[in-house]
Amino acid sequence: MPQESATEIIRKADLNMRGNSSYASLNIKIVRPSWSRELEMRTWSKGNQLAMVLVDAPAKDRGTVFLKRKKEVWNYLPTIERNIKLPPSMMSQSWMGTDFTNDDLVKEFSILEDYTHELTGEEIIGDRDCHRIILSPKPQAAVVWGKIITWIDKKNYLQLKAEYYDETGSLLNIMTGSDIRSIGGRLLPTRMEMVPVNKKGQKTILIYKDIQFDQPIADQFFTVENMKKLQ
Repeated sequence: MPQESATEIIRKADLNMRGNSSYASLNIKIVRPSWSRELEMRTWSKGNQLAMVLVDAPAKDRGTVFLKRKKEVWNYLPTIERNIKLPPSMMSQSWMGTDFTNDDLVKEFSILEDYTHELTGEEIIGDRDCHRIILSPKPQAAVVWGKIITWIDKKNYLQLKAEYYDETGSLLNIMTGSDIRSIGGRLLPTRMEMVPVNKKGQKTILIYKDIQFDQPIADQFFTVENMKKLQ
């Protein structure tokens, strides 16, 4: 049996986590050396061009919405009742004080279209045999990271670890996936932990509470006009 290409492995892992469409509810815990706080949110996605994120809690952030529509990203702030289009320069900045970037949440870039993929070996992550794949940005791609190294489970195409490097080659963040269980009819890591390597005592934990895949969502749901109506 011929070996799969790195791009095919990434494609299957991306489709496994995203589906043709998805709805999810999740909890995010931000941990800092002297404090922590939690966010509750819901997300919707369709393909790799449309995504919406709604913050439900805490109360002061309730109703905040992020929209990705093709290459545009918008933010609705209920406190001022305004939609703001985020410039590309903001995509690498922290999302609501977490260790995830704006781009991590709405996936402005595509790991399939904006990066080349190189299979560089095999490693055991947890107790699972994984492919090790290096993602390098294509010359014209406007992406956040200078390089990503990711580990994909061979059997179920689960992304169990990723290292994020800046354009100088310095390692900035490490993400690990754990608590693998059946959710939304699929086997997935339901706990994702992002740790900045140079910030001691700091991390962000994302836990999926519910996911539904491949339910019909109209393209008209993902519009700037719909952001303020979302509840």
